[in-house]
Amino acid sequence: MNSVLKPLVVAMALVSAAVAADGTLEGRISDANSRANVSGAVLKIQAQDNQKNKREILVEDGRFRLLNLPAGLYDLSISLSNETLYQDSIEIKDNESLESNIEINTANQPVEEVLVVGQAAQIQRALDRQRYADNMISAINADAIGQLPDNNAAEALQRVPGLSIERDQGEGRFVRVRGISPDLNSVSVNGTQVPAPESGSRAVALDVIPADLLSSLVVTKTLTPDMDANSIGGSIDVKSLSAFERDGGFYTLRAEAGYDAHSEETSPALALTGGNTFQLSEENRLGIAGALSWENRKFGSDNVETGGAWDFDEDEAALEEIEQRDYTIERERMGAALNFDLELGLDTSLYLRTLYSEFSDDEQRQANVIEFGEEALNDDDELEFDGKGRKVGDVGLAEIKRELKDRKETQRIFSSTFGGQHYVNDWTIDFSAGFSKASEDDPGGIGGATFKADAFDGIGFTHSRKPKIIASQDSLDPNNYELDEIEYETAQTSDIQKSIKFDFTRDLYINDNPALVKFGIKASQREKKQNINEYVFEDLDDQGFTDAELSLANFTEGRVDYGLGAFGPKISADQVNQLVDSLNREDFIDEEKSRIADYTINEDIQAAYVMGRIDIDELRILAGIRYEGTEHALKGVRSDGDANFQDVNEKNDYSHVLPALHARYQLSDETQVRAAWTHSVVRPSFEQLAPSFVDDGEEAEFGNTQLKALESANYDFGIEHFTGTAGTVSAFVFYKDIKNFVYETDIAGSSGWEDYDEVITFENGENADLMGLELAYSQKLNMLPAPFNGLMLSTNATFSESNARINSFDEGESISRDITMPNQSDLTGNFIIGFEHNALMLRLAANYKSEYLLEVDDITDKRKDVYQSAQTQLDFSANYAIQENLKVNFEIANITDEPYYTYSNQEKYNAQFEDYGQTYRIGVSYSNF
Repeated sequence: MNSVLKPLVVAMALVSAAVAADGTLEGRISDANSRANVSGAVLKIQAQDNQKNKREILVEDGRFRLLNLPAGLYDLSISLSNETLYQDSIEIKDNESLESNIEINTANQPVEEVLVVGQAAQIQRALDRQRYADNMISAINADAIGQLPDNNAAEALQRVPGLSIERDQGEGRFVRVRGISPDLNSVSVNGTQVPAPESGSRAVALDVIPADLLSSLVVTKTLTPDMDANSIGGSIDVKSLSAFERDGGFYTLRAEAGYDAHSEETSPALALTGGNTFQLSEENRLGIAGALSWENRKFGSDNVETGGAWDFDEDEAALEEIEQRDYTIERERMGAALNFDLELGLDTSLYLRTLYSEFSDDEQRQANVIEFGEEALNDDDELEFDGKGRKVGDVGLAEIKRELKDRKETQRIFSSTFGGQHYVNDWTIDFSAGFSKASEDDPGGIGGATFKADAFDGIGFTHSRKPKIIASQDSLDPNNYELDEIEYETAQTSDIQKSIKFDFTRDLYINDNPALVKFGIKASQREKKQNINEYVFEDLDDQGFTDAELSLANFTEGRVDYGLGAFGPKISADQVNQLVDSLNREDFIDEEKSRIADYTINEDIQAAYVMGRIDIDELRILAGIRYEGTEHALKGVRSDGDANFQDVNEKNDYSHVLPALHARYQLSDETQVRAAWTHSVVRPSFEQLAPSFVDDGEEAEFGNTQLKALESANYDFGIEHFTGTAGTVSAFVFYKDIKNFVYETDIAGSSGWEDYDEVITFENGENADLMGLELAYSQKLNMLPAPFNGLMLSTNATFSESNARINSFDEGESISRDITMPNQSDLTGNFIIGFEHNALMLRLAANYKSEYLLEVDDITDKRKDVYQSAQTQLDFSANYAIQENLKVNFEIANITDEPYYTYSNQEKYNAQFEDYGQTYRIGVSYSNF
């Protein structure tokens, strides 16, 4: 606890040593017609007798307060979307507070310049937030999210410089920041950290959060000491709507229909957002805002994958196994947000933010698993099937299994934050208490129903990149297959996080230079639980089933609509579930897998920080230090492989001291440079920490409860130039020195494991590093003649490279090699061209990411590494205002039908090919504002 309090003692000493000035300026910026707060305005104040005595702030919520201003006359101005809307001269007096409630008339300004409607206005608001931030951030506002076919928060973030996304079945899901894995970034909702619903992971799948619930998305790339330090790439904050952001009572209704070209299915979507502001008295106001969102999307994909099962030892690679997969998917998203804001005069504000999201994923997978081989003599001199790789175009024996997977998982996220801000003399006190819960529930599903057959002859494949199976007719006949086993699983995962935070800020002057000191404390508690039960229904003939009853012919329903070759009949999930229901499930439980998969991990973090900021002429410096102490309590199970189990209880504690330094220098009114030196820390994932052990004396697999946290020293430098409305050009370089990089490895043969054949666990590696360059440009081309002055360009590119060293053992000998960091593309980029003219708005967007390392399969053989191939996705949207408040939209996502493709060794050797098709959407929205 002493370590926590030290920064606070330093802060009090700094405040006591500072020289305070007396005058205060505070007030609101509101719309002259509706009296609603105007958010996103820029307030400038400059002393008439001292050009160096000036302040310039972004007023995000319509309320402002400037403390300790030297007495004298000042020029004050208010601008919005780069247009000056208000100017005045004011006088600040010693020991007095000047209340200035400023009303501006937005109705007389060009719509696209002021209101949250046009593309240019959206970009300008985001740029203003970026421009006036103390650190390096990127932001997207709500209406900008709706101007492209970005259906969730993840897809919206792929347009931000330095960000790329991981897709699942073609939908954006996880977000990478500057090439850093999603597990090493953090996600918060309204400032409260969001836990992860998926088992074993810290990464939050942002496809769970519908775009309709968002007010803005803010990506912080350089952390300040008052922020949680748990992100190496960046921190993503999802902000939901506040009633104070709109003019009085407001609502928007949206209805949409989608069409999936692959499955030829239609998908409805509905959304409602609204709110109102209530004037409780002359000084007190209450704002209530809410949002509801629902979508039911039906779609599918075709897949052919090898999983990297290539033998590269010969001159021409041979394939050992291949799978054909057909997916039928239904995903339902429901979301709700309800937010309350209360202003009690100018000195106190309170808020309650809540967000709930539910995402159900109903997925059925039909598969053919084909293992190539030949007949060979066994130890008893009998012929039997023996696996052997097959070359492109060759045919021969193969064992084929028909498989069905059918399950429905539901993920839920609930986040609530209660907090407020209170002014006491020269102090600003902020407090918040947060509660978040994420869960994933699978009440029971078919993990794999496997039908086997004797080996077939005449089986092979053509092409190595997109293999097409050469199949004999008897291999497609369901009468030749018999049910071998059914894997069935129930799973529940929960992740609960509670936090409380206090921040104290004092504005002051040091030698006539505006400054502040800020310090605070935070405590958080997190509990991650996983409970899985696995059942294996096998030896079904012992349960009284005849061979005829177990024939695949009794479990089929029509054909599989598969576009990548011959497939065979469709396995009926209903028929398989009926068989499962006829048996006593508990007689078939796999006790070892069920018990080993269960764990509970408690993670407590105590944090404290102190930071200071000072403006010296055109230079702003922010410096500080943060302390974070971590305590882990981990519970799991150990198995010896012979149904003997032992409870495991482990602990691991550590702490970090994390300094930070930020600088921003104003070269001119339009140009500024930034630099930052920061430190961050990310705890290992729950899968890596899980205290689950399987050890049979020859093979072992376990998590590593004593893993060290990843630590990163981050260096950033950049320049930004702002040109008119929605115009900017910027360049940033970054470098990250990462310690304790975590990777999976085989330590058999190392000390303590000399007699083992295989020991799979996680280890901390040597240092990894990442460096890169971010470039961004956007411009409204209003200098062109009509109608071309409605054109808008936005483009960005990030160039990066990385290196990490990993280690394994082969026959007792330590082997190391260098790899690029998984998920890091050397180049990511966006190009967006937009057009606005009267009621019409068009946008065409291209998103690109180069290839990257997806998985290290064998540390001793880099040919087994799996890479994702480069991807370019092209999307289009059109919006037309039929009336002022009534709009229609049309969207096409994945215009060029870009597939998902991964490979091993060389790009021609398939690991996975998946095809999705285009998605079309048409919708209508009505707003009263």
